[in-house]
Amino acid sequence: MSHQDQFHRLVDWLRSAVSATQRFTLSYNAEASDFIRFNHAKVRQAGQVQQASVYFKLIEDGRHADLNLTLSGDSEVDRQRLSDALKQLRETLPLLPADPWLLLNDDAWQSSNVQDLPLPDSAHVVEQIAQLGEGLDLVGIYAAGPIYRGFASSSGALGWHQANSFNFDWSLFHENGQAVKANYAGHQWDDAAFSSRFALAREQLTFLGQPARTLAPGQYRAYLAPAALEEVTGMLCWGGFSAQSLADKTSPLQRLYDGQAALSPLVSIDEQVSGSLSPAFSGEGYPRSDLALVAEGAARDRLVDSRSAAEYGLAANGAGWGESPSALSMSGGSLALDDVLKELGTGLYISNLWYLNFSDRTAGRMTGMTRFATFWVEDGKIKAPVSTMRFDDSVYSLLGSALEQLTTQRELILSTSTYSQRQTASNLLPGALVSRLTLTL
Repeated sequence: MSHQDQFHRLVDWLRSAVSATQRFTLSYNAEASDFIRFNHAKVRQAGQVQQASVYFKLIEDGRHADLNLTLSGDSEVDRQRLSDALKQLRETLPLLPADPWLLLNDDAWQSSNVQDLPLPDSAHVVEQIAQLGEGLDLVGIYAAGPIYRGFASSSGALGWHQANSFNFDWSLFHENGQAVKANYAGHQWDDAAFSSRFALAREQLTFLGQPARTLAPGQYRAYLAPAALEEVTGMLCWGGFSAQSLADKTSPLQRLYDGQAALSPLVSIDEQVSGSLSPAFSGEGYPRSDLALVAEGAARDRLVDSRSAAEYGLAANGAGWGESPSALSMSGGSLALDDVLKELGTGLYISNLWYLNFSDRTAGRMTGMTRFATFWVEDGKIKAPVSTMRFDDSVYSLLGSALEQLTTQRELILSTSTYSQRQTASNLLPGALVSRLTLTL
């Protein structure tokens, strides 16, 4: 039985089982994933995970309670588990207070999106990784397979989503302990594209053997590769576009949305649901569509879940818990990748950032560390690796007054999180050339 059939059978049974005064929502999550772990460019562990679960919410008289159930794949067993859950939630509801911010979607919408692109044969992927990594201290993990999402409600809403993807997250270690971190992910594996990505990482590895250069605190011209820019945008997703945070005045983009500040006209950021790994519906049962969060440096849409909609009189637009983007897409610019070092001239080439946090949240100021192949560049040529440094800077500088160019080519960065299950979140980002980045120590 397919995952979709399994889900529909549970929905059909549940619609006949609830009483006339009860309502429900049912979310379905499943995957069939290959996981392959590498060490010294050799396979050290390989396995497959097949799992499915449902998140079941029962509602009556403004009260609601929920349970998460692991499914077995056996129709009779799973229906009994759902029946037991229904009984338990019915007994729980009278004990709970009514929820003043409960806002259900009564529309009987329908949605189906199946991205069934053929995934690469895992044996072929292993062979290519082994060939390219021969003789290198390569560590990493490869994950691939279909991810399934479903939603149904007692109001007649029904959504289905399948997305096939792969994600290879790896590092190349130098004998001195330094490392280059890299990632290759997407819907369709391309041997040439992976070889090119691997060649760049290998080239950077050779520079890590040179004596590291220590820089004095100050402002430096810098290029942020897409993986480094992802850390910056990831901080902005911590409430930056959230209707709740903006209403509470705690958003790191508060000044942008209040019209007191602007980003560079080069910056346009969308929640690009269409074509992404993310489903076109939320776990609350609201359809999702593409949103323009930032357009040419100015704030536009915000992410609104049902509770924010109820509390602040807004229209829910399918945002999930935390009202954070799950398919963030930043527009590219005019800078060719081959011209990055030449345009940088003298300054920092930053492959990654890590340990980021806010140093002044309401001002959009953040701090973090350089790591994994940060290089000093002179006259368009890499000269030496740079010792780990801390930066402290504002998004209104990095993506505002200091932003000079964005790369034409963008990198698709999929979530590497496998906590409980593989995730569907993604970022499509260019690299960014900035005139100044503030290093503090």
